[in-house]
Amino acid sequence: MLKVYLAGEIHTSWRDEIIDLCVKEKLDIKFTSPVTDHEASDNCGIEILGKEEKNMWKDRKGANINSIRTKKSIQDSDVVVVKFGEKYKQWNAAFDAGYASALNKSIIVIHNEDHLHALKEVNAAAAAVASDQKQVVRILKYVLEGTLK
Repeated sequence: MLKVYLAGEIHTSWRDEIIDLCVKEKLDIKFTSPVTDHEASDNCGIEILGKEEKNMWKDRKGANINSIRTKKSIQDSDVVVVKFGEKYKQWNAAFDAGYASALNKSIIVIHNEDHLHALKEVNAAAAAVASDQKQVVRILKYVLEGTLK
């Protein structure tokens, strides 16, 4: 079984697309990801530990709690897939890629050509840079089965 952490933007259904395609291919993969409920991710700190007057402290509480899941999931993974979306700058995705690289994890990055220059260091640390989810699934299938079919 391959353990794959799906890091990156949480505003589209790209994770579901990868998971669904892998299920169709009958690939033996266990997927993990960050909390993808944006409101829960942003507010977990104040909901659990109490309100904050300043957004900086609110964000810090949430980021610290979310980092427990992220660190554990990346440490336990064989492959980290990092998706950089179109609409927002995902600094967290770049951080996840850097953390995965520091742990010597295999990284697959997904982004469009517009991000090539901005993500050149992330791309240099990646085993592959894909332009879409289908390419990621083909890579995972090749890794597991050694076939291009």
